[in-house]
Amino acid sequence: MIDNPDIGAPAPVWKRLRFEASAAAAEEPSLASYLNAAILTHSTLGNALSFHLAEQLAGPAMGPQQVRQVISGIYETTRDLVTIAETDMQAVLERDPACRGVLQPFLFFKGYLALQTHRIAHELWRHGRETLAFHFQSRSSELFGVDIHPAARIGKGVMLDHASGITIGETAVVGDGCSLLHGVTLGGTGKEVGDRHPKIGRGVLLSVGAKILGNITVGDEAKVAAGSVVLKDVPAYCTVAGVPALVVGGPSCCQPAQSMDQGIPEQASV
Repeated sequence: MIDNPDIGAPAPVWKRLRFEASAAAAEEPSLASYLNAAILTHSTLGNALSFHLAEQLAGPAMGPQQVRQVISGIYETTRDLVTIAETDMQAVLERDPACRGVLQPFLFFKGYLALQTHRIAHELWRHGRETLAFHFQSRSSELFGVDIHPAARIGKGVMLDHASGITIGETAVVGDGCSLLHGVTLGGTGKEVGDRHPKIGRGVLLSVGAKILGNITVGDEAKVAAGSVVLKDVPAYCTVAGVPALVVGGPSCCQPAQSMDQGIPEQASV
């Protein structure tokens, strides 16, 4: 497949990724071929993502070339997905202290890779290709330990940190700028059908192991403490904690999803 120079993202992130890949190849010659194939031979971020995701998602049902054709086709027709992928990468770089550059999320961070896979599956779902969308969901779950229904709607600038065990149901919505840590569930409460999953506002922090269940709303820039079980609406700019979760104060910081501060306000008692 010939790279399409029109599939891309704003230059700074792509240039930085290429610079970091070149430096890594020089420092670790044993990975030079891998870095060259995944990044350095491509002309744009979209083409590199198409190749790398295809190599990850390929299996007995679909080979890497078939998967790459699907992903490239989606990036060609839905060009803002590459810009969103860049925004997601920036979110990881800004919020994860373990992230040393853009190379790590692109190549290795399963939360980032699972999220980009979901974005592809969601586009397939939107265009009526449900069987293929479910295939990508299944492969992502197998490879990355992240299970997101293809119909779920996820905004831009989202970080799935560590990501293991994250589960997001069919009618869930996640707003722009949210951070979800490992073990988070956005689920239903039973066998009901229809609109049955949580709606998460902008800039929300869902801490380790938080369970948000049912067709409820978590307001903008709220914080859900680690291990909490949320069964009722959460007001914006509040912290909830406990089983079941109760409001324990303000979020204790501005923009909790960016600060990644999982603490509970000192005056709170749960």
